[in-house]
Amino acid sequence: MASLPPIDLPSGATGAGAFDAPAPDTNTPLFDYLLRLGDDSLILGQRLSEWCSHAPSVEVDLSLANIALDLIGQATFFLDYAGEVEGKGRDGDRLAFHRDVLDFRNCWLVEQPNGDFAQTMARQLLFSTWQKRLFQHLVGCADARIAAIAEKAVKEVSYHQELAMEWVIRLGDGTDESRRRMQDGLDWMGRFVPELFEMDDLACFLAGRGLAPDLAAFRADYDAQLHALLTEATLTVPADQRPILGGRRGHHSEHLGHLLCTMQFLPRTYPDAAW
Repeated sequence: MASLPPIDLPSGATGAGAFDAPAPDTNTPLFDYLLRLGDDSLILGQRLSEWCSHAPSVEVDLSLANIALDLIGQATFFLDYAGEVEGKGRDGDRLAFHRDVLDFRNCWLVEQPNGDFAQTMARQLLFSTWQKRLFQHLVGCADARIAAIAEKAVKEVSYHQELAMEWVIRLGDGTDESRRRMQDGLDWMGRFVPELFEMDDLACFLAGRGLAPDLAAFRADYDAQLHALLTEATLTVPADQRPILGGRRGHHSEHLGHLLCTMQFLPRTYPDAAW
């Protein structure tokens, strides 16, 4: 198996997530949580858009573009709501295009480079399997607006997961080359799974008030489904590693900064433009 390149952690950070978090834009816990939900979908949507005209086939090209559009739509709903909660006149567009990298609250998994097609499918499988369960739990959220967004989104994410599952099985149970690439992709992306289930102070606070789920409650189900699928695909479940945390507190890999340079270029260059 090919060796994996090192991860550039922020200065002073450790794999266990010992970071000094920057001050948030507001002290409202709901605002910060909505950023987490919105930023996850926004950044992964941007990543998948990079496949436009570069996917293995026209059909796959369209599938990835549609998933990206679904995710951007979710991000718009969550970030628009976050702007209303914050009460400072920022809407979803403003939050997406005029925040700096340290203000983003997405997990590390979604900002990782696409790599080859197998690595992209590994990331999609790991994230969509988690996001589907998250939204299923959020359908019962005490906040009616979050519940409504989740109810719509869970239908979209079900398709995202199904597409990823089909390709992981197809590549894993294919040629020696496709299996090697698929396993390498899973090993690369698998390191970022623990952060998806991190229950920090904010997550615990909101879970206690019915505004967010206890992520640990569906970790066993997540692991069981992945194990069953990867067994069918003749692949190995990535080994547990030291957790890589920090994205929820604004500490990211170098990849997010490069992504934002592309995503935010036009709105920042022409801040007064009307589209």
